[in-house]
Amino acid sequence: MGYRPDQVDWLGPKPKTFSKTRGVVRSFCSECGTSIGYTDEGLPNEFYISIGFMDAPEKFHPQAQAYWEMRLPFIRMDDGLPRVEGYTRARDPALGNPRDR
Repeated sequence: MGYRPDQVDWLGPKPKTFSKTRGVVRSFCSECGTSIGYTDEGLPNEFYISIGFMDAPEKFHPQAQAYWEMRLPFIRMDDGLPRVEGYTRARDPALGNPRDR
């Protein structure tokens, strides 16, 4: 789920970060290692939070199926949500797709 960084407040310690892909910085809990989210230079001013990190993920209803072209070949969904082949936001084309870096 994407948010603007100023929409996210940390109530505890700031997460730790690491980067293995140029331009993408992932964050995680320094105590338990849980994945929290990531930032991507190709999507400036956005912070993506892993839904599994939420206390009540059922409160966040999906609005579309993003990255549809990258789904596993055996995945079948009949939820009626719009399918977006790649990103749901405009990316900076100069940075390319993280999976291709």
